[in-house]
Formats: sequence, C-alpha cells, structure tokens
Amino acid sequence: MSPTTLHVRAETKPLEHRTAITPTIAKKLVDAGYIVNVEKAPLSIFPDSEYESTGASLVPTGSWEDVPSDHLIVGLKELPEEDFALKHTHVQFAHCYKGQAGWDKVLGRFHRGGGTLLDLEFLEDEHGRRVAAFGYHAGFAGAALALEAWAWQLTHPASEPFPSVSSYENEDLLIADVRKAVEQGRAKAGHLPSVLVIGALGRCGRGAVDLCVRAGVEAIIVSRADDKHLYITLQRRSLTSSTQKWDLPETSAKPGPYPEITSSSVFVNCIYLSAAIPPFCSPASLSTPSRELRVVCDVSCDTTNPHNPIPIYDINTTFEKPTVPVKLDEGGPLEVISIDHLPSLLPREASEAFSAALLPSLLGLKERGSVRVWQQAEKLFREKVGTLPK
Repeated sequence: MSPTTLHVRAETKPLEHRTAITPTIAKKLVDAGYIVNVEKAPLSIFPDSEYESTGASLVPTGSWEDVPSDHLIVGLKELPEEDFALKHTHVQFAHCYKGQAGWDKVLGRFHRGGGTLLDLEFLEDEHGRRVAAFGYHAGFAGAALALEAWAWQLTHPASEPFPSVSSYENEDLLIADVRKAVEQGRAKAGHLPSVLVIGALGRCGRGAVDLCVRAGVEAIIVSRADDKHLYITLQRRSLTSSTQKWDLPETSAKPGPYPEITSSSVFVNCIYLSAAIPPFCSPASLSTPSRELRVVCDVSCDTTNPHNPIPIYDINTTFEKPTVPVKLDEGGPLEVISIDHLPSLLPREASEAFSAALLPSLLGLKERGSVRVWQQAEKLFREKVGTLPK
C-alpha cells in the first residue's frame, strides 16, 4: 500500500497567518509514514525554512489544484470564491453547513467534481466534543480587540475609527498593549469596563475571560446559553489583592433580550450556535439613552446565519477595518467587531495548539474509512450534499 500524501495548502485570506499543520506536527506525520507536501506560504507565521528539517517537501504556492486526486488537501480557511469543480478530499473549515450565504455554491463544487469535504468544525470525539478548535485564542483575541476599541472610543473623536490591527508574535506583547489601552480608557472614564461574556464555559469563553483577567478588568459577567435560557453568574475580581479571588453572588435564568448586555461596557459573544435561539439583543433593546454598551465582539461570527442571535449588523469586519458602527435611535456610539479569523491575531500560538490537538485525528487519515472521526465527517458531508437544490 502506497503512503498517504497530505498537501498543506497555503492560506490566501488577507492577514491569515495560521496553518493547520505546523512544522512540529509535519515532522510527526512524516515520522508516522505520511508524505507531507507543504506549499510555500508567504502569509504564514511559520517561514518555509522551519519545514526544511521536518522531512516535508516544499512545493509551489497554489499547486494543490493540479496534484493527483488521491492527495488529501489540508487547509484552514475557506477556498477562494471560484467555480471550478473540486476533485480532491479537502480537510478545512468551509462554513457551509449551517445555511450560511452561498453554502450551496461551496458544496456544489465538491458534488460536481467528485470531491469530499471533511470539515474541521465538525470533527468530534466519542463524547460529541470537537477534537480541535481555535476557540480559546478566538475568545482571547476578540476580548482584546473589544477592550482596545472601548478605550479608543473614549480617547479619540468619533470621526477617528478604530485603526487596523496586525498579528502579534506572542500573547505577552498583546496583553501589554491591551493593558495600556485599558488604563487610558479608565483614566478618561473614571472606571474600568464591565465585560459580559456569553458562552464563557466553553473554549472560546474561557479565552475571553482569561484575557480580561490578565488585562486587569474589574468585573466579568460570565454566562452560558441554551435554546431557552441565559444563565448569568457574576464574578468579580478583588482589586485590592495581587491574587485573583472569585466569588459567585448571583445566578439567574430568564429569557432574552438581556438588559445585562445593555448595562455592560463590552459584550463578547462566544456561543457555538447549533440551533435557533431567541436573540440576545436587538436594535430596539439597545436604543436607550441609559445604554452603557459601547462595543460588541461577536467571536462566534454567525453573520450570515439566519439565526444569528445578535441581529444588529450584517457584515464581517476585518483586521484592516476591525469595527462597524451600529445605527440606533438612541444612546451613545456602538460598534461591532465581527472578524471571522480572530485567532490569526496570535497565529503561532493558536496554530501550535490547534495542530497538536488535531494530530491524533490526522494520524488516522491513512485509514479514514474505518476511523470513527473521519467516517462521521464524511457521513455529514454526504447528508449536506443531499440537501443541495436539485
């Protein structure tokens, strides 16, 4: 039996510096008997030279289109919007299984070419938990930008939008910038921001909470949601102690929209949307002169999902233009951050964590027909293809 070939596709999305297979993981795959071809990737945080000693082969950028159909194409973000049929098996995030705009065009390319999509978002272990996710770093980065945007509003005129951002080499450099911004905002406002995190018990929410703690934010309202209720737990950190001490003064359950969003300085949405739920907020609920809310970071970024629980914006923002203003009848300024690749703010750390978590599944690709996680992924693909318009 000939070795299985993995072709690591170069990312083309602007400012996407992550990779699904880091040099460390490429070496482990080569040692396990895989042939690993890595496209030269000008955007990647990992220079080509880091792959040279792994046993992987460097190949031209974009060469995946012309390789034999039995090569498995591994990438992260969705493919560029083209129309040619896809003949390969692709392992990637495709964002087309939840009714997103253009889902049928994306799936149709695989159907027409005889290819297969093994969507990274839906790789689950035997307990239904995702085997690998960028959630932690998405929440971490989203909360960081939200706090910086809050401070920017306070320290700059409305005519100056929040500026473009670029990736950081490590978390400590990002934290230093966030702490500086928060202190500038506190000096102007006279208080630190309060932050509401919905979905804080998952990977993404934990990242958002950790960022807030490390940035020295005074209060974090931690919560989770299901299809009927929002559960709110107020956690307040002592500012008089050098250690972090947490208490739980109240827990409540109630339907939305939620006034806690309106009364917070920053709202970070970290839920994983799998079904229709009542909206967390609306233009009507936010149109009040007493609103404290100034920044919403929708880390979940279900912008085109018909069940988006934050129906106050309709476009994805970018690292170049991180925020979009929300038009409301009353209240002060409100901006949304809806960047769909937030972990690329910390591309090296995010990639290393994701790739390491994905490795056990990648090692099973050579026998994917009998490995549960890949069987399940292909079964889901077939089911979704079956819903394509005739």
